[in-house]
Amino acid sequence: MNSASHSPSSARPLKVLIIGAGTGGCSLAHGLKRAGLEVQVFERDRTRTGGLQGYRVGISPMGSQALSECLPPELFSTFVATCARAPRYFNMLTEHLSEVLSFGEKEAPYLGSDDPVNSEKSVSRMTMRQVLLTGLEEVVQFDKKFTHYEQHSNGTVTAFFEDGTSATGDVLVAADGTNSRVRQQYLPRARLEDCGIVGIAGKVALNPQTKALLSSKILQGVSMVFAPRGYNLILHVMEFKWDQNGVKAKVGTNDTNLLEHWPGLLYDNTRDYIMWAFSAARQNFPSNPLNLEGEALVKLVKDMTPNWHPNLRQLLAFTDLSTVFPINIRTSVPLEPWPTSNVTLLGDAIHTMTPGRGVGANTALRDAALLCRQLLLAQKGEKPLLVALAEYESRMRHYGFEAVLKSLDQMDGNGPLHKPVIGRILLSAMRGGMRVVNMVPALKRKAAASMLYDRNEKEES
Repeated sequence: MNSASHSPSSARPLKVLIIGAGTGGCSLAHGLKRAGLEVQVFERDRTRTGGLQGYRVGISPMGSQALSECLPPELFSTFVATCARAPRYFNMLTEHLSEVLSFGEKEAPYLGSDDPVNSEKSVSRMTMRQVLLTGLEEVVQFDKKFTHYEQHSNGTVTAFFEDGTSATGDVLVAADGTNSRVRQQYLPRARLEDCGIVGIAGKVALNPQTKALLSSKILQGVSMVFAPRGYNLILHVMEFKWDQNGVKAKVGTNDTNLLEHWPGLLYDNTRDYIMWAFSAARQNFPSNPLNLEGEALVKLVKDMTPNWHPNLRQLLAFTDLSTVFPINIRTSVPLEPWPTSNVTLLGDAIHTMTPGRGVGANTALRDAALLCRQLLLAQKGEKPLLVALAEYESRMRHYGFEAVLKSLDQMDGNGPLHKPVIGRILLSAMRGGMRVVNMVPALKRKAAASMLYDRNEKEES
């Protein structure tokens, strides 16, 4: 282990510096603040509404468990109240909207559940950020662009910023995302690779006209379209408890009170919508989507899907062009263990993964809860600080890089599904197998448990 061993005196709380006010960084900050540790968060965005790309994020029971552990109880209740209507189905469809396989509450009890922890949740990224920033107004500093850090012989570490300021603490946590500057200095051998898949995402307003294009199951669930040449489309329907006029009339009294007293609502302009995300192997795009914007991106998707169901194509036509953006999907390359010091990492800063299994944000939350527990043990004197951090990193590397590899398996642009001939054969076989499973309840339950396992896995204390 490099850097001096440091066991804080019970008379002085540990001081933790967190670079990045994203999902993992803010969750960790809440947990540390609740426990009485000194924490500062430094965010490169200029304001609390800046820098967000993407729309919906799915929070699994694993992610909810971590949030409930880190957040103050009332704020966790606010998080639950700000979630969109819970998905009741997980659907797999053809490009003609024929059902291949569909899981509901019978196969996955946490789908559609009202349990605050053991349920699948859909939340707007903007909304979740406002929730996580609530109560951290004195902790988070915006417009702080990290440049580098220096470790000192007395066991402390100093972070430096572009504006000439600096901060010194006992631990520095990299929570600054895929392009982490902390990681680039600390683990220069860490690599990111393109997975060979490019995505295009956009939003469609949810209204009677667009609702009429989708079946009841699609409107009440998360749906994935699997098509020839490895083309995929995912649909998320997001209905919230508030609109431009405030809290909706049919919302329960408890949620109404939470929302009306939540200061983050002032910063949140989220409205009901349908999110779609199309993806394909880079080599199967007729032109480079990363060079296109708005209308050109929607036209590209429509040109690639001429024989898809008319309702899907009409849905694309209703897209708000200002919301459309391309995504170059990248993945971390798993690392061998490194010597532990008072600099550590969480979330995308260390294990960026493809969205293939939908566990990226949940894994960051798992990191935050685990790291918080380990730091509290160090604060209490039950473990030396570097031992606590080493145990965190050992466990995080295991489940984090496992998730990276499993996610890559789902979105590998070199995979056979993206080939024109063998891909069609494999797709036909896959659909046939899923249709059989869909008709046999016992097989269906087993398949649901296997396919959705990552979303229900819990971190042991």
